[in-house]
Amino acid sequence: MSKIIKIKGTEAACGTSSGAASTFSDARLVRLINTSGDTNHLVTVEVAGGTDIGTFTLAFGQDAFVEKDPSDKIFAANAAVLGAPVAFTS
Repeated sequence: MSKIIKIKGTEAACGTSSGAASTFSDARLVRLINTSGDTNHLVTVEVAGGTDIGTFTLAFGQDAFVEKDPSDKIFAANAAVLGAPVAFTS
């Protein structure tokens, strides 16, 4: 079953370090997709001060939705991971 999402901003490549991490326009929900042809990439979610909340591996060609606080930031091991602020609709 597919999810219906509301786009809340422009898709962009994830930063590849803590200093380049993004809040994705202070979004509470971010859709991530790994556009790499054959490589899995680590995704990190951190608080605004740079402390990691957690990490996960996003398999190549897969997407994931990350729920976070508006000030939390996301970065990935490679800019092939793209993110966009979204919301689920009913």
